[in-house]
Amino acid sequence: MKISVVIPVYYNQENLGPLYHDIQKKIYIHEEYDWELVLVNDGSQDNSYAVMEELAKKDERIKIYNLSRNFGSHAAILCGLSKCSGDCAVVKAADLQEPTEMIINMVESWKKGNNVVLAVRKERDEGTGQKLFANLYYWLVRKTSLPSMPKGGFDVYLIDRKVINVLMSLDEKNSALTGQILWSGFKTEKIYYTRLRREIGKSRWTLRKKIRLVTDTLFSFSTLPITIVFVIGIISCLGAAVWAVLVFIFKLMGLIGVNGWTTLFIFNLFSFGVTMLTLGILGGYLWRTFDASRNRPPYIVEEDNERERQ
Repeated sequence: MKISVVIPVYYNQENLGPLYHDIQKKIYIHEEYDWELVLVNDGSQDNSYAVMEELAKKDERIKIYNLSRNFGSHAAILCGLSKCSGDCAVVKAADLQEPTEMIINMVESWKKGNNVVLAVRKERDEGTGQKLFANLYYWLVRKTSLPSMPKGGFDVYLIDRKVINVLMSLDEKNSALTGQILWSGFKTEKIYYTRLRREIGKSRWTLRKKIRLVTDTLFSFSTLPITIVFVIGIISCLGAAVWAVLVFIFKLMGLIGVNGWTTLFIFNLFSFGVTMLTLGILGGYLWRTFDASRNRPPYIVEEDNERERQ
């Protein structure tokens, strides 16, 4: 059996050496499997690709790819999955925050007939802010989009060749790959682990990227954004109708003089805010439709070591 390990790389020059040695000690020793390591540099401007080249010269089991710019981890993982040749593929981060040895447990689960094996975070040895965002995000996804999303979420997973082929055929842009895996509905099992604190380098998982992940997930797998627009519209209409009836009654009773400009101004400002919110949500859908219609590739490979070996 051939097992591919796909690792997206983004500003990980200091992690790659320790990561490779960790893989050597913990999974290469299982010689009953044919291992393949696929490293995809997602437009890093440090020396990540140079380190990848050095590792590839030492080990013929390593395939490396250099994207022309930063396309995002979703695109980098897609690139790795499209280039891997294993019977199944394990997607793993390069920051050494997940124990490498759990890959063997995932492979054993796959051998039992599971198409997808999720490595679910049982605990997180990270900062309070990161834990808060992660817990809120996965709660929101479970409630609005994908009820099968594990409570602790997952970034590391194993998928077999059948699932890989499905992901390649979906060709979705501005989406979450983890959401696509859950949406596909293949037979799935979970294993649990504790996510470790990052010891080397600095995380590039910025607030902007986190917000982008939330919006991509909601727009791709949930009707929540458009439902928000509908509910706000209904509440606004009902509120305006009730207000109009009350004002008319109070006017007939002589309880309203020539005033109310402040109230009218506040109401107009609120209505303008609702209108702009509605346009923003609808614009999000229109942008994603337009982006998909352009049919641009999700990534562009600038360099790889396959041609050199040929």
